[in-house]
Amino acid sequence: MCGIVGLFFKNSEMEPELGHHFAPMLETMCSRGPDSAGFAVYDQESREGWFKLSLYHPELGYEWSKVAEGLGAVGFEKVANHVLMEVPEPDGPVLQQMQLRWPEVTVMSAGRRIQIMKDMGTPQEVVERFGVRGMRGSHAIGHTRMATESAVTTAGSHPFSTGMDVCLVHNGSLSNHNRLRLNLEREGMVFHTENDTEVAAGYLAWRLKQGKSLHDALEASLQDLDGFYTFAVGTHDGFAVLRDPVACKPAVMAETEDYVAMASEYRSLAELPGVEKARLWEPEPGVVYSWSR
Repeated sequence: MCGIVGLFFKNSEMEPELGHHFAPMLETMCSRGPDSAGFAVYDQESREGWFKLSLYHPELGYEWSKVAEGLGAVGFEKVANHVLMEVPEPDGPVLQQMQLRWPEVTVMSAGRRIQIMKDMGTPQEVVERFGVRGMRGSHAIGHTRMATESAVTTAGSHPFSTGMDVCLVHNGSLSNHNRLRLNLEREGMVFHTENDTEVAAGYLAWRLKQGKSLHDALEASLQDLDGFYTFAVGTHDGFAVLRDPVACKPAVMAETEDYVAMASEYRSLAELPGVEKARLWEPEPGVVYSWSR
């Protein structure tokens, strides 16, 4: 059992309030996932030709200045055991440099807007550790994990990102992830954990690289992914939710003129502004719900 949440602002004037509304959504899911927690925030776009990296090393005293200098970054922001930096052209040579020169560093996310942070601990601890309440942006997705198939580690925490600005959180389990992993590796996808959610994220990144829209990529996943799941997905400018055709994993959604929100349970939505007048519904099995701006 895990908890997932997502918040997508249709009204750009709400962007300074993202962390204020998103943090309690994540904290409320503690009972569904006390082992670790994580989130992806889509903030202001990077400069043209530059991309954002979110990097992780377990040692708080790790010497990030050498990494920043080696990647050509103009400074960096340290947030607990993560750092955020903007670098030129990371979708190729820079990421290859990372693997060769600093194999001890994990790339949590890369893209024009995405920033992923995740770690062991309760959702409340993770929210405080990374200062979630003060974050701004257009949308965010989050996850609280109760480990079932693999160890409690930072690497096994969600979200998972295997493509530029794409990430996924997942409640449930996939039964065919080992075979799908092999097929995707033959297509050039690279995985860093044994987690089934990373395979689902890799599948979506692969479909998007083929030119499919987020909606069509999720439609295709209904044929290729076996298991019980509820997905929440974030892209550069989009947000989507999908439950498997049986839909045994809970999800509830709320939509107003200003936002769309989802959570594993309604109590995570209860403090959102105007939720008492929102359209509330349980996502239908096997139906893709997506929004973009």
